[in-house]
Amino acid sequence: MDIRDYLRVLRQNWILIVGVTLAGLLIGGGSAMLTKPTYTSATQLFVAIQSSGSVQELQQGNSFSQARVQSYVKTVNSPAVLQPAIDALGLSLTAEELSGKVSATTELNTVLINISVTDTSPVQAAAMAQAIANSLVVTIESLERPTAGGSSPVSLSVIKPAKAPTLPSAPNTKLNLALGLVIGLAVGVGSAVMRSTLDSRIRSESDLRQVTNAPLLGGIAFENDATRSPLLTQAAPQSPRAESFRQLRTNLQFANVSGKANTVLITSSVPGEGKSTTATNLAIALSQAGQTVCLVDADLRRPMVNEYLGLDRTAGLTTALVGAAELTELLQPWGTDNLFVLTSGQIPPNPSELLGSQAMQDVLTHLEQIFDTVVVDAPPLLPVTDAAVLSQNVGGVVLIVSAQRVKRHDLEKSLRTLEMVNANILGVVLNRLPSRGPDAYAYGYYRHESVEELAAAQRVSSSTTFDQHIDQEKVSNYSFDTNFTASGPRAPRTFPDTRQSK
Repeated sequence: MDIRDYLRVLRQNWILIVGVTLAGLLIGGGSAMLTKPTYTSATQLFVAIQSSGSVQELQQGNSFSQARVQSYVKTVNSPAVLQPAIDALGLSLTAEELSGKVSATTELNTVLINISVTDTSPVQAAAMAQAIANSLVVTIESLERPTAGGSSPVSLSVIKPAKAPTLPSAPNTKLNLALGLVIGLAVGVGSAVMRSTLDSRIRSESDLRQVTNAPLLGGIAFENDATRSPLLTQAAPQSPRAESFRQLRTNLQFANVSGKANTVLITSSVPGEGKSTTATNLAIALSQAGQTVCLVDADLRRPMVNEYLGLDRTAGLTTALVGAAELTELLQPWGTDNLFVLTSGQIPPNPSELLGSQAMQDVLTHLEQIFDTVVVDAPPLLPVTDAAVLSQNVGGVVLIVSAQRVKRHDLEKSLRTLEMVNANILGVVLNRLPSRGPDAYAYGYYRHESVEELAAAQRVSSSTTFDQHIDQEKVSNYSFDTNFTASGPRAPRTFPDTRQSK
């Protein structure tokens, strides 16, 4: 990962980072509020050597006192020093318990001893520090006194009496907040990086490029209105969603520059990636460009094209495959352009066998002779083998990849499946990309239609919308007039004959 990848990770997970950082601040502030304040009082002693005062004796005494100071510091926490202080103050503590509150230090090359005592009471902390200092003076004088008698050669004096502190030494609220902020930010960034590393979902083109080098035919941004109004004719003409399908149409023509892929199969790795919506809108976009197009719903397990377009699927592809009707009798015109739809027909018990039969190959061959382009909506690749079987009988395959839904290993498996059957992969379409953020996909230089224009475009759209969703199990009970289209009733249309001479 380079710096741009890390910046993208931070932008994608900024909510997580901010949340964890705020949590660190709250923990730091909460610990400061819940911690009982403690006070520290300090005193300082000076160690001197009693001598006659000659220069040589003073030098020897100074070296002697510095060497002895370290021993005196260790003596501070001994029972010999602490017990007299406990007795003098009448404390209900043992010498070992008091030792945990006392700290003694000395500075390098000095004869100064610093004694500090921490307690929840500032007055008691000062009293204990002073009592321990006085006890140390007496104890050292007793320990250094010669056995033959006489005075001690070492003298300790309190040069800084202990005072009751006015402010607590702990907790340090500012330090706790700073530590909480730093630790929270570090944990948040680390969690974001780990989350992105462990997350195998395809989110953007950069993630897609780690799996395949197949051409990216287009990206379709996710819009909330697309769930209710999924068709291209229901979007404003200059909206980003409409432009994305026109761009997909153009890129598909460049991918099929040889002109051999007259039949395009649309599939995905797993269900719910938007393949049926993409296939339907691509067929509409192609027909709007002046081509004669046939949209075939070959998803014989969960057909959806008839629901999007408001058509009857009682008779369709399966009817033609079993020879119950002529193919041309089953094609249903839709819209004002040269778009015809072959719905799925009744759901059969053996979809894979039907789609892989010679009859299916004959149907596709016949449609190629009539139409400029045939768009086939196929089932997902991973759950069933229908799409893999169909891919051998079409000119090219377009794989729909739903951003933030399909995982890398699923996409890799789908691509391997298509490669195993020698399918002609025309490219990949990234669907449901976010409209904002680091992975956004939008046509910012195109003009957005106003709300009134968008509403007007939706009023003249397909006669059936998703406001009243047709239940999958009840589709066969509905009867639709095949002469009623997105633009209203019209006279029956004959099939295009632009390619019948071929």
